[in-house]
Amino acid sequence: MTVVPEDGLHADALRIVPPAYGTGSLADLLPSVSAVLGVPGAADVLGLTERLDGVDRVGVLLVDGLGAYQLPLASKHAPVLADLAAGGRGHAGTLTAGFPSTTPVSLVTLGAGVPPGVHGILGFTVRRPDGGILTHIAWDDDPDPRDWQPAPTRLETAAAAGLAVTVVSRSAFEGSGLSLAANRGGRYVGADDGDAVATGMIEALRRGPGLVYGYHPDLDHFGHEDGVDSPTWQAAAAGVDVILDRIVHALPPTAALLVIADHGQLNVPLSGRYDMADIPALREGVVAVAGEPRVRYLYASPGALPDVLDNWRGVFGAGARVMTRDEAIDGGWFGPVPPAHAGRIGDVVVLCQGRAVAVASGWEPAKAGQLVAYHGSATAAEMTIPLIVAR
Repeated sequence: MTVVPEDGLHADALRIVPPAYGTGSLADLLPSVSAVLGVPGAADVLGLTERLDGVDRVGVLLVDGLGAYQLPLASKHAPVLADLAAGGRGHAGTLTAGFPSTTPVSLVTLGAGVPPGVHGILGFTVRRPDGGILTHIAWDDDPDPRDWQPAPTRLETAAAAGLAVTVVSRSAFEGSGLSLAANRGGRYVGADDGDAVATGMIEALRRGPGLVYGYHPDLDHFGHEDGVDSPTWQAAAAGVDVILDRIVHALPPTAALLVIADHGQLNVPLSGRYDMADIPALREGVVAVAGEPRVRYLYASPGALPDVLDNWRGVFGAGARVMTRDEAIDGGWFGPVPPAHAGRIGDVVVLCQGRAVAVASGWEPAKAGQLVAYHGSATAAEMTIPLIVAR
């Protein structure tokens, strides 16, 4: 039986937080860093120029799953992180993720520096024009990443301006569709554990002026598998601290390290899991399912949209905000959405609230309904991410 540990979240963490595109979101980070580093046309929306005065090289470390609401728990096992989060060596604040608050959406929102509607990576899985389901973390060259995600990345624009750009991430991700969508334009350095991530980022920062991006997935992985604040999650938090300790103490005088995340996480009890396989009303009129358990995309058969909306609203009640595609777009959740990207969003968007998830057994791998911690929706615990600046 799945054991769901306490994750320390209070009621405030479950309030809905909309994405702050254009003022304080993940999409605004690399444009602001690019402006600091002198990339023509880049705007410092976040006001980093003063904090990074005299900096000619910036490392951006994305710790997957380290939301702002998880920092207090992680800091108990990570003293360097605790010091940085308190502003001990620079500045600490927050941003919002994009929507949905899931890894592929966030990585491309960061890398392209635009909201999800613009870059088109609009969910963990989405429906392709041919009716198939595309899983963005298992994406090769079909569809072509440059067509599916047409926006230039901020790494490309930085490199075109003459900056040295380096990506430090898992070797297995090199050349994947998601990596090309998010990070094309940078020199790729394979790093298969935390020590290698630290080494790769340090070496690139010491090489000279430029932009260095590093990615570390372990905290998210153990949150999903065992839960936020489980023993394995605590060990992963300690592992993040080792990375930070190495990088911070090796920063050249004109370098800065920015520590961010792609989303937070929350643990979901068994009582919060609504499975389409067990509830016939949730299957009626549905011809395809995508998204993920916290934000479910439903594609309705012709004429069935009103019934699908009514059925899902009736089953979930306050456990979900059930919207049409147009309602979700008009609500600004994705930012501007061109017609070419709109069809990737479901006819129905189910934004789970509280600690509910919409499991789709039979439509997706069984593992998706067996996790302990989830993310993807718009609670503060999922949407609010740290922005830690270390000098």
